[in-house]
Amino acid sequence: MRSFVIGGAGFIGSHLVERLVERGPVTVFDNLTVGKREFLGSLLTEADRTPDNPQSHGTLARVRLVVADALDFPTLQEAMRGHDIVFHLAANPEARWGLERSRLDLEQGTLATYNALEAARLAGVQRFVLASSGTVYGNTPEPCAEQDLGNLPISLYGASKLAGEALVSAYVECFGLRACILRFGNVVGPRGTHGAILDFCNKLHAHPEYLDVLGDGRQSKPYVYVTDCTKGLLYVVDHAPEALAVYNLAPPDSTSVRRLAELCVASSPFPNARIEFGSTPQGWPGDVPTSRLIAQKLAALGFTLAHSSDEAVAKAVKDIAHQVFVSGVS
Repeated sequence: MRSFVIGGAGFIGSHLVERLVERGPVTVFDNLTVGKREFLGSLLTEADRTPDNPQSHGTLARVRLVVADALDFPTLQEAMRGHDIVFHLAANPEARWGLERSRLDLEQGTLATYNALEAARLAGVQRFVLASSGTVYGNTPEPCAEQDLGNLPISLYGASKLAGEALVSAYVECFGLRACILRFGNVVGPRGTHGAILDFCNKLHAHPEYLDVLGDGRQSKPYVYVTDCTKGLLYVVDHAPEALAVYNLAPPDSTSVRRLAELCVASSPFPNARIEFGSTPQGWPGDVPTSRLIAQKLAALGFTLAHSSDEAVAKAVKDIAHQVFVSGVS
């Protein structure tokens, strides 16, 4: 299987690429604004790992890296030719950034997804996978199954994900594409480039005496360990019978922000740091305080996550604490 992974040098993308190389050659298409060459490690050719070579087309090893933006449509279309499946994981990685630059999610979410779909159509790629998010369900504290879209998203990030899903659905109907949409819980683990755990560890590294937490700490969401995420994603690709397969990928339980903060302090070199919570139920405008995803459809297909939300968080805190406090990577 010849795989094309947009955002493949990022957090989830690099873990996915490690599994895809077992199936065949992989092309990673990434602008490296958040993703990192080192996340792909020895999978790259020596030419691809040369920093001064922005677009390498050397000897094909297990992975070829094309450094470009998904908004560069001609480059994207040309690079996509000759592949069997597209995995589109590129997006604005941090929902809060949309508050500072309101076009960010439109560009890196909606428009990039359109470009990926249109490039796949013109390149003759028949299969497409979109990494979506539980944020499409909006501010809904009740558990949500795939058909539960009664509330609209409340963040620009969530809006861009829902728009991307609609585009995928239209391309399936209009152009005969086969597609999978995976609505992830909060994915955590090694190589994390964003999220509360990394934010907390970086704050403790900068100010060891206290940890400032946005919101009152009662925010609660389902967390998915990154290797569970990639296994589930590929399971859907391999087993979903629908032309348009939409699946939640999350554990049934959730973990509070208070618990995340406590674990980060305990795993840091500063176990006596005090935790200072805010007074609002939201961490920021657009934050969904309580999120629950029902993944029974995925279970009925035959896949269950290896880790609960609490277990995923516990493992991820150790990963990120080592990354920040031992390796010095923020």
